[in-house]
Amino acid sequence: MLYELDLSPELKPKSISILGSTGSVGKSTIDLILSQPESFEINVLTANSNYKLLAEQAIKLNAQHVVIGNDNYYAKLKKELAGTNISVASGYQAIIDGASIKVDLLISAIVGIAGLKASMQAIKSGNSIALANKESMVCAGRLMTNEAKKYNIDLLPIDSEHNAIFQSLEKANIESVKRLILTASGGPFLRQNRDELKDITVEQAIAHPNWSMGRKISVDSATMMNKALEVIEASYLFDMKQDKIDVLMHPQSIVHSCVEYIDGSIISQMGASDMRTPIAYALSYPNRMKTSGNSLDFSNGLNLTFEQPDINRFPALRIVREVLKNGQGQPTIFNTANEIAVDRFLNKEIAFLDIEMIVEKTLDIMGNKQINNLDDVYNLDIETRVIASEIKGIN
Repeated sequence: MLYELDLSPELKPKSISILGSTGSVGKSTIDLILSQPESFEINVLTANSNYKLLAEQAIKLNAQHVVIGNDNYYAKLKKELAGTNISVASGYQAIIDGASIKVDLLISAIVGIAGLKASMQAIKSGNSIALANKESMVCAGRLMTNEAKKYNIDLLPIDSEHNAIFQSLEKANIESVKRLILTASGGPFLRQNRDELKDITVEQAIAHPNWSMGRKISVDSATMMNKALEVIEASYLFDMKQDKIDVLMHPQSIVHSCVEYIDGSIISQMGASDMRTPIAYALSYPNRMKTSGNSLDFSNGLNLTFEQPDINRFPALRIVREVLKNGQGQPTIFNTANEIAVDRFLNKEIAFLDIEMIVEKTLDIMGNKQINNLDDVYNLDIETRVIASEIKGIN
């Protein structure tokens, strides 16, 4: 049953901070908040360089603090917010400081490993986190989940797949879980063979058939690296070994993921392809809030199909199994090598199929390293960037 949040006068609005408010997840989050402004109060908004949109958001939401990551835009942001009571800061450390301010929920939507330190700081400050930054969990999943347990805070996944598992998982019966099933649309190249993928252009790779996403995430979907990263994320988030996490191709993107139990029951979460649904669940958890998104119409005869992924066509799904078996620093290497390879592809330095080749070769060169703290993660990330940047494409 969907219902609006209780807006009774005695109920205090939920305090929210959004790291990465000008990105796609941040903008969707703000749309939801503006649909029920009485239910939320905004503490911190951050962005990297889009100071104009950041200022507009801050004014609309009456935010208390804003941070622009790029120092070069501080003066411009300050000018945009002149005459308001909104405090303005800049720089990476200011983002981390903003994450430490106590709120009911922090939306972590900074892309890449850059969001890791802020997410960890938020946890240590006792902030529950709605996590859209999968790289943080991939690179430092064990560190993050251990800290979340230590400070007794919630890690609420915003990725549609992990959010679906979160909704379908019976915490009291966690020992009765047989497997987690992550669904994948297959991206724009589900029906193309390896030879046809050799000459894929950037424009083709970022044209996702179901979801409106950023360029990097769209390329990850095209290579299925996004699903491989999600397998790692699911392993850490739900404390599941890789052999209890399966991937099924589901082009319609209606069943967002499932949990199978030992009695044969499969619980799934379904919905339209709209990121506002998982974001709304995280914003209102443990309640639910009304959204303006489309509902599924079963009267039109929904066509749901599922199939096993072809790991020869999408080797990322093969590589990730070994990465998780090896553990330690391999997930960090996997994530960073992919980040560098995708960036090189988007800049037209390498071919589409070079992405997975660079990731696999980087893993071989780097071997495995122990991860004991955040410094280990960042040092490994730096080392991996150098190696992944130097590997030449094969095409």
